[in-house]
Amino acid sequence: MKAFVVDKYNKKGLLRLAEMPEPQLQDSDVLVEVHAAGVNLLDSKVRTGEFKLILPYRQPFILGHDVAGTVIRVGSKVRKFKAGDDVYARPRDGRIGTFAEFIAVNEADVALKPENLSMEEAASIPLVGLTAWQTLIERANLKKGQKVFVQAGSGGVGTFAIQLAKHLGATVATTASAASADLVKSLGADVVVDYRQEDFEKVLSGYDVVLNSQDAKTLEKSLSVLKPGGKLISISGPPDPEFAREKGLNFMLRLVLRFLSRGIRAKAKRRAVQFSFLFMWAQGDQLSKITSLIESGAIRPVLDRVFPFEATNEALAYVETGRAKGKVVIKVR
Repeated sequence: MKAFVVDKYNKKGLLRLAEMPEPQLQDSDVLVEVHAAGVNLLDSKVRTGEFKLILPYRQPFILGHDVAGTVIRVGSKVRKFKAGDDVYARPRDGRIGTFAEFIAVNEADVALKPENLSMEEAASIPLVGLTAWQTLIERANLKKGQKVFVQAGSGGVGTFAIQLAKHLGATVATTASAASADLVKSLGADVVVDYRQEDFEKVLSGYDVVLNSQDAKTLEKSLSVLKPGGKLISISGPPDPEFAREKGLNFMLRLVLRFLSRGIRAKAKRRAVQFSFLFMWAQGDQLSKITSLIESGAIRPVLDRVFPFEATNEALAYVETGRAKGKVVIKVR
């Protein structure tokens, strides 16, 4: 099968289009014929080696974290899916590889594709949908009437998180350029801060939850937006000791992550707010709940551009510019 692979970690290196063996099917796997694959900033970070200490992939490896396609074969222990099912998934860490014609995915990571979405639309959902779900529902326990600040509202996670927070009954603030203000308002944002004209930390206050997806400076500024007892949840780092424990990292790595997050954890404690790092995980059952929200019309995908499979490197480069509104997707077939 054709696939785009990482030969070595390199900030400027391109993915190589290669002939790779068809994936081996384990007993609990479904073999998916890939129709479309979402492109995420995580792909870029994995390609450059930014996560190699916690995600040690053996090179060459196939990149890609989002898939929509059709099941063509199932393992002997698979009970939820059958050949012919249209599905979507964010394959678990260690088993990524959606920039390919086929991928084997554990059935626990898979959900039936929303019937009202195309393959390209469906492929845009899993990683950002699960990130928003795990941040706002699992970690923040966001309730009706609470206030949440979702940074970078026109991005992949932002466009989904705004809609999910609104569905939960929260008041939603976000940052966006003037050109994206109408988009984020149409998704449900109540307060839009033009980050080119205003400092969000001077405009927003008394929030219950902040979803941080930006740099360290923005993370620190976010503390002042929260009320005492509020929650600052970062999906862009720094990883904290709890994450190191969950991942079962060795003693030295735990020590490194404790050190990296020491400053923000101390500042959060002084302000009586909670800081935590979230690295989303594959979860088919949560994705099934997201399917229901999409089919009911509560959440819609936001697609910026669809690239042909051959242009996977161009799609990744476009995502790296940070200019995409919503998601970028590769059409494989």
